[in-house]
Amino acid sequence: MTQGTAQVLAGPPAAAALLDEARRRAARLPRPPHLALVRVGEDPASVSYVRGKAKKASEVGLSSHVHALPGDTTQADLLALIGTLNAEPAVSGILVQLPLPAHLDPEPVLLAVNPAKDVDGLHPANTGALWNAHEGLRPCTPAGIMALLAHHGVTVRGARVVVVGRSALVGRPVAGLLLNADATVTLAHRVTPDLGAVTRGADILIVAAGQPHLITPDMVRPGATVVDVGINRVPTEDGKGRLTGDVHPDVAHVAGALTPVPGGVGPMTVAQLLMNTVIAAERQHVQPEVTGELVR
Repeated sequence: MTQGTAQVLAGPPAAAALLDEARRRAARLPRPPHLALVRVGEDPASVSYVRGKAKKASEVGLSSHVHALPGDTTQADLLALIGTLNAEPAVSGILVQLPLPAHLDPEPVLLAVNPAKDVDGLHPANTGALWNAHEGLRPCTPAGIMALLAHHGVTVRGARVVVVGRSALVGRPVAGLLLNADATVTLAHRVTPDLGAVTRGADILIVAAGQPHLITPDMVRPGATVVDVGINRVPTEDGKGRLTGDVHPDVAHVAGALTPVPGGVGPMTVAQLLMNTVIAAERQHVQPEVTGELVR
């Protein structure tokens, strides 16, 4: 395969800019924003992810604490910890690392997090605020995508955007953010008839379907901006596997701009998590009595 011609929408420089902003804003607060990271069990991936978030928080000037609970923690004990963190004024943001062990139900745990400290941006109060264009904490990956596009000078206002994938983590919230930014948005999914006919109409195509190489060059309008959110591990002859996206690499020959996998959207998610923690701390500083209601 020859080298593609699309502009590379690299995540690291965009994430660095977002982290720099978070660092500046955190330094203006009377005390460092504090991120509470809750992990249950010793799943190696979760241990690594939480360690990385704590390390990055320190680099930005935030404080953090990992609440590492044993794998047999009960639902009641986990909810009790969330309640304690909600009530602690020094805690700016709370993140519960998923997945939880199988015996725990994540939904009531996530619902228990105070929306004003919900730095994942997934509480229904924050979801409702997003879709009503009200102030609230935004989901990290979708907000990171918007920051990535802005950093690289991609104009969203007035653009025709197609989002492939309708998950609560990426597809639906990024569609809401795009609508709030005055884009014309089509939300497609696995049962959309003739998906290529839909995606070829996009000025900006965002793909978060979790299916390797779903989008092929014939499905992309020449010159379009393509954001590949997919991270899939596919087998290789050496048995180690490799990471690839939802977009076929040959799309680089057609698109005007394309995010790489890895090194595209991924770095933006953690950067936005830390920015959300700073935003939560800023709002709590203005209104220090944080209750169960969404801070507006």
